[in-house]
Amino acid sequence: MGRLQALGEIGALAGGGVCRLALSEEDKAGRDLVVSWMRELGLDIRIDKIGNIFATRPGTFDGPAVMTGSHIDSVKTGGVYDGALGVLAGLEVVETLNEQGIQTHHPLTVAAFTNEEGARFAPDMMGSLVFVGGMSVEEAYEVVGIDNKSVRECIESIGYDGKQECGQTAVKAFVEIHVEQGPVLEAQGITIGAVEQVQGISWQEFTVTGVSNHAGTTPTNLRQDAGYAACQVACKARQIAEQYGGYQVATVGVMNFEPNLVNVIPNKVSFTVDLRNTDEQVLQEAEQELADFIEMVSRQQRVDVKSRRLARFEPVNFSQKVVAKVKQAAQELNLSVKRMPSGAGHDAQMLARICPTGMIFVPSAGGISHNINEHTDSKDIEAGANVLLGVLLDLLDTK
Repeated sequence: MGRLQALGEIGALAGGGVCRLALSEEDKAGRDLVVSWMRELGLDIRIDKIGNIFATRPGTFDGPAVMTGSHIDSVKTGGVYDGALGVLAGLEVVETLNEQGIQTHHPLTVAAFTNEEGARFAPDMMGSLVFVGGMSVEEAYEVVGIDNKSVRECIESIGYDGKQECGQTAVKAFVEIHVEQGPVLEAQGITIGAVEQVQGISWQEFTVTGVSNHAGTTPTNLRQDAGYAACQVACKARQIAEQYGGYQVATVGVMNFEPNLVNVIPNKVSFTVDLRNTDEQVLQEAEQELADFIEMVSRQQRVDVKSRRLARFEPVNFSQKVVAKVKQAAQELNLSVKRMPSGAGHDAQMLARICPTGMIFVPSAGGISHNINEHTDSKDIEAGANVLLGVLLDLLDTK
């Protein structure tokens, strides 16, 4: 809890929460602090070319490591637990092993991945995606962020363009602890979530181009109103979510109008649509329905619509063996536990491509996250960390 508080002071926002956008000066300061803790624990620290940090405690067997961890970057108005819990709980496990003099068979690696949020650079989970070979370092370097700066110039600026080639670290298994970021565990009075899968994610950016004209003199039926067309699409995204039900969600999180004047019909609007579902087929159907609607709006409103894919990840199912270990570890501690999906994206879904993977959820008060009021009780954090310890001990000593 002390480390969470100390890290939360870097990029702190008034009223609580943090702003540590990926590869920013605040991110650098957070990284420096976390690395200093890793050094104090006697870990072997390696940084790869995309800035992922790997801190390893050796085992008696010089083979693939069991890995845990998450990220420390945040959205602009983030909470202090999102991501940071996964990294710092990993350090807590290391400290516990050190204090008890426990020697494990396999090495244990604590990872802090770069740009998990995707709030500054798309796609999200960039560091872990590069690590598992889903994106090249060169391709990632060329990504330009919301402030028109590239990943390359930012990672060089903060000095975290490491020397290790990406993906050189072999992984036996990966387990990530995270706050739920949703209301289910708290609402049902459950302490631990054994995460079985992660929803598929579809991020798109649309640019609608119409014609600027006088807001008072241009009849409605003669307008080429980019603003109205964009708002039609935004409402349709919500309708799709309601129509499909289940785990289908849709969010329009960014919308920028030009010229952005009260008495001028907008001639250009750029906006994003975030679609998610646990079922790949249903997600594809939602994407197609939105695309068909946009084509219709373009014809009816006589506007041009261009799209750009920001991120696209299929739903991921975690290892049933690791999920079972999470459930068993919780039950051995007499903690209530529930198998459940994750609605948010996580680095774990990328690691699932290369090794057995699972996640541990702890409750989020009020289901609030990506918000300065994000909170998880210390007793729940302790419970989750103890489950993580149990699962890791099992995996570390399995030959």
